[in-house]
Amino acid sequence: MTEKHFILEEADPVIFYGVNNANMQMLKALHPKLRIVGRGNVVKVMGDEEELCAFEENMMRLQAHCSKYNTLSEEDILHIVRGERTRRDGVSGAIVFSVTGKPITARSENQQRLVSAFETHDMVFAIGPAGSGKTYTSIALAVRALKNKEVRRIILSRPAVEAGEKLGFLPGDMKDKIDPYLQPLYDALEDMIPRQKLNEMMEQNIIQIAPLAFMRGRTLNDAVVILDEAQNTTPAQIKMFLTRMGMNTKMIVTGDMTQIDLPRPQKSGLIEALHILHDVDDIAVIHLSQKDIVRHKLVTKIVNAYEEYEKRLHTSTPSTKEEGEQAPNED
Repeated sequence: MTEKHFILEEADPVIFYGVNNANMQMLKALHPKLRIVGRGNVVKVMGDEEELCAFEENMMRLQAHCSKYNTLSEEDILHIVRGERTRRDGVSGAIVFSVTGKPITARSENQQRLVSAFETHDMVFAIGPAGSGKTYTSIALAVRALKNKEVRRIILSRPAVEAGEKLGFLPGDMKDKIDPYLQPLYDALEDMIPRQKLNEMMEQNIIQIAPLAFMRGRTLNDAVVILDEAQNTTPAQIKMFLTRMGMNTKMIVTGDMTQIDLPRPQKSGLIEALHILHDVDDIAVIHLSQKDIVRHKLVTKIVNAYEEYEKRLHTSTPSTKEEGEQAPNED
């Protein structure tokens, strides 16, 4: 009698065991000569050496399936143990799969251009209006790279432009004060990584979410690094961020030129960076538009209405801005 312990490193135990341990019951039925016990993230198996070797191969495939697709059904287990393809193996075009097992794909031509640019460039700028999927697609690409072991960690950052006066009035420690500004990043991650697994990854610093100010002095190696809302960086901040790039690192910088919240007369660092870096090789700039908006259909109409309003405003009022300076914020 031989005993082996299998640690669920990549698979979420809740998904792996199934509702009411249904998946474990299926595994036991398919391996009647083995005694299988699951506790936490450890599966203990006892039995004949030959049977254990066959079970170990199945465990590797089951964990890989669970990690990739964020789901594992009794039907999936049956197909995998038999060496057959599951119904999700035939899905094409998926960047990653959501926590419900649905494929997350590029939903427009420009989003697909962002996916392609990430595969061929180490630094990508994704510029587009609210709801165009630039942040969500970028985080999906980062999660895919992490799952494929192309990088060891994901680092997500945003400038907290309102922090100067308001943070002191929020309750809690620094993390509690900063978290509201980073919530959109948490929301996207929670769509793609099961909550328990996500918490473990954040505790182990495999996934790090931090305000831009915390980037100073770091060299970021073996990572996908995403700077969100970059239109709200100053020229000095975005230069500091871009020069954090280390070995085997990819960077994605996202921004919306129509939502600059910097106090007057501060210039947007994103506008300056795009002007300075436009001729640099290995940097891709992807522009998304209203056609890429994948939120509620009203979002597209709202964006269009504001653009029309700003066009009328600029044609009726002589412009005195310097070239490259952002338009003044509207109340």
